[in-house]
Amino acid sequence: MTGVKSSRTSRATETRRRITAAATELFLANGYGATTLQQVADQAGVAVQTIYFTFRNKPTLLKELVDVAIAGDDRPMATLDRPWFADVVAAPDARSGLTALVAGSRAVLERVAAVSDMVRTAAAAHPELRDLWPDREDPRYTVHTAAAKALLDKPGIRAGLAEEQAADILYALLSPELFLILTRDRAWTPETWQCWATDVLATQLLDRDAPEPA
Repeated sequence: MTGVKSSRTSRATETRRRITAAATELFLANGYGATTLQQVADQAGVAVQTIYFTFRNKPTLLKELVDVAIAGDDRPMATLDRPWFADVVAAPDARSGLTALVAGSRAVLERVAAVSDMVRTAAAAHPELRDLWPDREDPRYTVHTAAAKALLDKPGIRAGLAEEQAADILYALLSPELFLILTRDRAWTPETWQCWATDVLATQLLDRDAPEPA
């Protein structure tokens, strides 16, 4: 009986992932408002009733795909608990911590930057979508504040740098908006963006006289 239940759970999880992937593709290609749940169902190879049963409605489906884009998977694990962020915290010096932060941010931004842009456009036309994310501290700023705090505790950080200033710099330069301007509008590769962001942040956050890590 346990095996049957496990199989059903596995199938349900896979169906949920197919629906989310289909919605992401169609919302990005055609826009949230122009995409119907029937189109999502056809793309995912499921009945439209399955989408209603799984997600209840279109806004809830949108929230799910945003959460998956940010995390990279559907596990209930906060960004601050993710392995890539643990690498930032565990880095022995500020330079290697910054390098890990930009690399991890690039992976997130490659998934979420276009999604964030799509959501912003959708929320402008459908104000009720803003209720999906109640007013609170911007989760992206929360992550950058935690990163700033971790970097400030490491050798090689610029002297006199305040935590809030460091967090603001990270928040601005690692933003999805700037990532899209350079990688989508100006056709930079993500690798080029990563090198540029690392170099610029190094000039802003690191002690210029600190030796390079061995």
